[in-house]
Amino acid sequence: MQLNLNMHYYKLLVLGVIILNSSWGFSQSPSSTLKVMTYNIWNGFDWGKDTIRKANCVRWIKEQNPDVLALQELCGYTTDQLQIDAAKWGHLYVVLLKTEGYPVGLTSKKPISLKARLQDDLWHGMLHAETQGIDFFVVHLSPADCDFRFKEANIIAEKVKNCTNPNYIILGDFNAHSPFDSEALQHNQSLLKKYRTKKPDNKYSNLRLGDFDYSVMASFLAIPTIDVSLKFIDINHRYTFPAPALIGIYQTANEVKENKERIDYILTSPEISTRCTSATIYNNQETGSFSDHYPVMAEFNLNGTND
Repeated sequence: MQLNLNMHYYKLLVLGVIILNSSWGFSQSPSSTLKVMTYNIWNGFDWGKDTIRKANCVRWIKEQNPDVLALQELCGYTTDQLQIDAAKWGHLYVVLLKTEGYPVGLTSKKPISLKARLQDDLWHGMLHAETQGIDFFVVHLSPADCDFRFKEANIIAEKVKNCTNPNYIILGDFNAHSPFDSEALQHNQSLLKKYRTKKPDNKYSNLRLGDFDYSVMASFLAIPTIDVSLKFIDINHRYTFPAPALIGIYQTANEVKENKERIDYILTSPEISTRCTSATIYNNQETGSFSDHYPVMAEFNLNGTND
């Protein structure tokens, strides 16, 4: 009798361990998929004053139902304000880099563990946090100078390389061009002219030796990371900026049409990339009025590889 009882308790113990281990897996989620989105919301909806644009964008985010959302240009936001907005799209957990300037932030359906807030030697800063079993590095690099961006890329790359979690994602507004987009960019003389035109006293340059610079994104790709958009989005539709929201403010309708470029990315570790089942840049008419950038979302299968 005692032997049978011991065996019974042993079986219960083993079953408990199996259940516990399953809850600490890659996803930490009952869902078989994980949707990850990045979005630059353009000056925090004019520091909260553009309530119509904000309401439309919040509604749209809720409809897309991302599990994790990285945000840039959370201008004027506090943690409390971000929590209020995030709750509207179904996220109870948030973390904010800072409350001044151009903050980045992360929201999630699952608890977030803050790993680091990095601002020194970075233009806007970087947020490192873990959620859903993945280490996220939310970035917003310099919009003005390729040399400064290159320094930022090396600083952030070292942080990622020191990450002990093989599941990591770097995402946000990189303000940089990918070598994988060079075929489209080399034919865009309008965009090149725009970058070459600057005030005489401007010491910064977004070009290297008068041409498009690919060193920043190359530094991130060499970590290594995988640009998940490449597999799913044709090069001619692979642009995240500018959106029509800029027309009449900073650019003409023709400039918005001619100056298309990709500067927002979702880069994953090689391990996670095998699980990616789709990637989308929402550069359509609806999102064109929400921000000057278009959002990017990738979806992952947490049950196995996408062979």
